[in-house]
Amino acid sequence: MRLKGKVALVTGGTSGIGSATAGRFAREGAAVAITGRNVESGKRVVESIVAGGGEALFIRSDVRLAKDCRRAVDQTLERFGKIDVLFNNAGVFHPRSVVECTEEEWDETIDSSLKGAFLMSKYTLPSMIEQGSGSIIHTSSGWGILGGDKAAAYCAAKGGLVVMAKAMAIDHGPDGIRVNCVCPGDVLTPMLHDDAAKRGMSWDDYASGAAGRPLGRIGKVEEIADAVVFLASDESSFITGESLVVDGGGVAG
Repeated sequence: MRLKGKVALVTGGTSGIGSATAGRFAREGAAVAITGRNVESGKRVVESIVAGGGEALFIRSDVRLAKDCRRAVDQTLERFGKIDVLFNNAGVFHPRSVVECTEEEWDETIDSSLKGAFLMSKYTLPSMIEQGSGSIIHTSSGWGILGGDKAAAYCAAKGGLVVMAKAMAIDHGPDGIRVNCVCPGDVLTPMLHDDAAKRGMSWDDYASGAAGRPLGRIGKVEEIADAVVFLASDESSFITGESLVVDGGGVAG
């Protein structure tokens, strides 16, 4: 129960890393609000948390829109009274080089990951500042540190999150607020299967690329959730402005 009595707000919480982390937050004692655009998926995540004895709320929200972000924060505060943890996890991926990437794909990628994290942080921070504590975690990527092929917009967005976390850590450390990134590598999520399809690769061929990493496999959403819980909890109380890479050694190798 490392988050007992805490309230967590998770964007992109309807599937993949977001839903796994929301469930893990609840099992660690937190009340959880999740946002996303898929209402049915959001309801299923909430039902699963409640069935396990947790407390959860789904808020339909598009993090690209300021009004939706403000509403998500307001509804979380109205329901639970505070926000101790903000997990900015929403994002999309288009496998495109700069030449191939359309303006619409660029805008969707930057707005979903980078602008969304900015807006959610902007509206959450005043309540955290008032209470004198909080932990904000952005989902970046190993490719936000090193870059990758056919992922120009994604790398720009994720790299921006890494440096934004550092800037926010400097600004809000005196307020008692920590800001960090988790940087997953390839993790078994719907987004990964979608990437394989968009690249015209069979799943077997795509997955075989994991053999080149030191740990020789694709990651599991539960392993990313473990890292996020650590960054959200008091176990990381002297860590801020950092990027925790969870990728089976891909960046190291």
